[in-house]
Order: sequence, then C-alpha cells, then structure tokens
Amino acid sequence: MQNVDRRNLLLGLGGLYGAANMTNIGSAVAYPITAPDDISDCVAATDGVQDPDNAVRGVACCPPPSTSAPKNYVLPEFTELRIRPAAHRLTPEYVAKYKAAIAAMKALPDTHPHSWKQQGKIHCAYCNGAYSQVMNGHPELKLQVHNSSLFFPFHRWYLYFYERILGKLINDPTFGLPYWNWDNPTGMMLPAMFEEPGPNGNPRTNPLFDAFRDVSHLPPAIIDLNNRDDNAGANCVDQIAANLSTVYSQMVTNSPTTSDFFGTNPDPKVTPKVGSIESGAHTAVHIWVGNPRMPNREDLGNFYSAGYDPAFYVHHSNVDRMWQIWRDINPYKNLDPSDDDWLNASYVFYDENEELVRVYNRDCVDIHKMGYDFENSRLPWLQSRPTPRVKASNIAAKSIGVVKKVEEIKFPLKLDETVKVLVKRPETKRSEDAKKKATEMLFLNGIKYNGEVFFKLDVLVDDVDDGVETTPASSEFAGTFSMVPHNHGGDKMLMTSGAAFGITQILEDIEAEDDEYVLVTLVPRAGAEDASVSEIKIQLVPTA
Repeated sequence: MQNVDRRNLLLGLGGLYGAANMTNIGSAVAYPITAPDDISDCVAATDGVQDPDNAVRGVACCPPPSTSAPKNYVLPEFTELRIRPAAHRLTPEYVAKYKAAIAAMKALPDTHPHSWKQQGKIHCAYCNGAYSQVMNGHPELKLQVHNSSLFFPFHRWYLYFYERILGKLINDPTFGLPYWNWDNPTGMMLPAMFEEPGPNGNPRTNPLFDAFRDVSHLPPAIIDLNNRDDNAGANCVDQIAANLSTVYSQMVTNSPTTSDFFGTNPDPKVTPKVGSIESGAHTAVHIWVGNPRMPNREDLGNFYSAGYDPAFYVHHSNVDRMWQIWRDINPYKNLDPSDDDWLNASYVFYDENEELVRVYNRDCVDIHKMGYDFENSRLPWLQSRPTPRVKASNIAAKSIGVVKKVEEIKFPLKLDETVKVLVKRPETKRSEDAKKKATEMLFLNGIKYNGEVFFKLDVLVDDVDDGVETTPASSEFAGTFSMVPHNHGGDKMLMTSGAAFGITQILEDIEAEDDEYVLVTLVPRAGAEDASVSEIKIQLVPTA
C-alpha cells in the first residue's frame, strides 16, 4: 500500500483488509490519535465557543474520575441485532419506550457516568479542546475528532455506548437508537416526537424536548440540507429536490475515494481535509436545528452543547447510516481506511457497565459485529443527480481575459466576497476508460476561517451569471464547505482545513469535457470575514 502526501491530497490505494473493504489514507509518519487514559483530567472546552462567559451548558466537560485505567474493550457476541428504526416511522409504543429511556437517563445524578449531563459532556470534551494529544507526544496540541477521518468512527463508538446505556436503563438489550431519515422526503422534518407535549400538555415535560432549538425550523418546516439563507421562501417541492440532489452530490459525486468521504488522518505536520458528509449535510442539520438567538447557537449549533439535545443522537444515527450506505452502494470501490494511523486511533468511554474502556477504529468497521443494523429506507437521492442549468455554455473560454487564471492569482486569496477564477484542467476529452481509472477533482487547500463562528462556502463550476439562481439541484453547484463552530487549537480563532469536489460528472452534464479551463466561483455564505484559501487546483485522482 502506498502512503499519501496529504499536502497534495493524493489518495494512496490499497486492497482488501481482512473481511472489510479498506484503503490507505495514512500519513508519512505513524500517528494514531490516542485519547488520554485519564479522561477526567482535562481543561475547559472553550475552543469554538465564541462567548464562553455566556455558555449556558458550561464548558467544564471533564467526565467523572475512574478508580482504574481503561481496559481494551472487547465486543460481546450478539445473538440478536438491535435494529435502528427510522424516527418518522416509529410506533407509539416505540416512542414511549424511547422517552422512558431518556427520562431514566435524565433522572440519574449528574455525576453518574451514564447521566444525561455526562453524555452531553462527551461531545463537548472531545470536540471543543478539553483533551490534548499528550499520548502522542504533543501535549501542546488539542485532540479533535472533527475535520478529519476520525469523525465517523468516533461518533459510531459514541452512539454505540449511548444506545447500550439506554437499553440497559429500560432493561431492553434489543433497543435500537432511531435515525432521523433526513435523506428521504418523508423524514425531512424534525421528527414530531421531539416537540410533542408531555403528560401535562407542556412540551417541556417531554423528555425529548430541548428549549434551545430554532423555533422557525420546527415542524412542518422542511430541513434545508444546504443551509441557504436566501432560500427561506422555497416551496416544499423545490426544497425536497434540492435536498435529494445535495445528498447525491455528497455521497456520490464528491465521495469517489476514501479520503474524499472520510477526510484525512490528523497529523500536526499537514493541513487536514474534511470529508464530504461532515462538511455538508452533517453541518447543515446542526446549524438548522441550533438556536441562532443563543450566544453560541446552542444547542445543536455548537459542538460544545450539541450533545444536550436528544435530536443530536438521532441525527448522528443517520450520519452513521450514511457511512454504511456509502460502503454498500459500491462495496468494491468505496473502502474504509486501512492504514495503521486510522485503524489504531482510539478513544476512551464509560461503557454500559460503568467501566472505563478504550476502543479502536479497527473494531467499529462492521456494524453487525457491533450488534446493530438499520431499518431499510428508500434512497431516492440515488436517482437525484443534479441537472444542468445551461449546457455547452463555453463560459470558461468566454471568461479568459476577464477572469484571472489561477496562476495569475496571489495566494492566500481572501474569501470575504465572491471570487471567480479560471483553473486549468490536467486533461481534456477523457475517454470512458480513463474516467473509470481516475476521477477529476477540484481541490481547495488551506481554507482558513474563524473557528468560533459558523462558516459556509459554496462552490460553483462553469456557472453562467444570468440572474437565475444556481441551487444544489443544478449540476453547476459543485458543493459546499461548512463547519460548526469548533477549533483545533493553535491560533485563537483561525482554523485550517481543505475540501475536494468531484467534477467528472459535472463536466459531462454541462457538456464541458473538451474545455481547457474551468470557471470556479467561490461564494461565501457565512462567517467569511477572515476567510482565505491558499491553493485552488484540479487533479486526476485514481479510483481503482
């Protein structure tokens, strides 16, 4: 297997790893992220919290201490799979059972490792800078599970124990955590159970209620998986179509390789690259539910507070489902990472027996071995490939002499306003066989932005400025880079990341495969006052 120089964001290709399909996205040096043994010894989780003095959930996120060091967790032998159902299809009996489990968790003392407060603190500690990379020899660096390939496996383990704890609290080992089916038109509203009145008619007595949600986005509002502020007046049919095309783009067009879907491994020597779902639909749901009137967009709109809203867990249950679906739609090409850095990365949790345990990425790649599966739900987004607004526009050639070529631009390039740039392609008129061997990707490297506010950047390809809106349902809409407020440490505010967008299908659809240049338009939507990008380029990335 090849290693990858992630400064160039090239994929190292590998074969099969055991029974699971995996491929290498390793760094030049072994660097498996390792959470500290004593997770109770941590600092205030203030990274990405713009107003810590008014952080209503508190930034002291250390869990209760343990009398022993964590032991390596061994998955039990499951005789029956827990089935995670779609939240919008739950029976009244299942909703009642789910509410009873959450009520039991909330009834525990705050200091209990299974309590509601301690479950919320887990996300705060791992995602807002409470831990350092001391186990990796870098106590000066913060441990962060977002903006990298750790995103999917960390949250899978987090939900695994959360689900097991809920099942134990109601004495039901078959309990499966529902998933918010936001990728299906029938599930694109916040599930009704979260806002139902409690026993006395007051929603605040409903265990699933959270006071810090955006009231303008409660049912029957249709979720916007692209967070377009200018889309408040969209009708439900257009919004659903845009959502389906958004999921298609993030799961297919922009995820042709392992590193595009997962992101790259954390490494202090290189700039990270975020995965397509993490910076896309995942972020969109967080921001859409979080309350913009709160000091830090609590609850879901900031990582430090997200775990205090029950909706967080059903949202991430669907994010976890996206990982499984991505593997299933092309099991010979869509491969899990297989490098040692990723496989040996580990985290520490309290398990359902209140024992401190260490878990590894390598043990969470098979959901059946973890004892669960997802209830089937249709995938209409697989038939929702975006369609072109304008075919054969020749807009890139027409823009020569008017728009600067990338080689004429002085980097870093500020992103505080819309930017247009012409980017040269490595090849034109590519054959079908060549497309099968390598996909054409647009890379934005070294994106810097304020990590304490919501940041969003839309990316358009060969977009014709004719006064007609380009939406995610349009082929010219390459995708979005967006981030929930958090930080990796280092500079107090500025955070650095990178993103990749597949353009092979886009160029086919808009009939621009013969063009030498691509017109790239970068549209800042939120939090871009201090944003910049250090490199824009197009490369061919091997896919097989």
